[in-house]
Amino acid sequence: MITYDRLWETMKEKQITQYRMIRYYGVSASQLGRLKKNMYVSTHTIEMLCNILECNVEDILEYRPDESDGENSSESNA
Repeated sequence: MITYDRLWETMKEKQITQYRMIRYYGVSASQLGRLKKNMYVSTHTIEMLCNILECNVEDILEYRPDESDGENSSESNA
């Protein structure tokens, strides 16, 4: 699962609000809504956020394995 918890932390550190993202940087409210719900966003959106926040991808998103993925891990391939 991809989570965008780090995005909100980075925005807070950089003192950039959601309002500012929408009003001054042209990020749509629906994109921010998708990010809040950890839904799919394009790599273009990720790149745009990195440019706006002047940060790296890992400052925006994080991969967390789903608990069900443990059943499909390399252990089952051994």
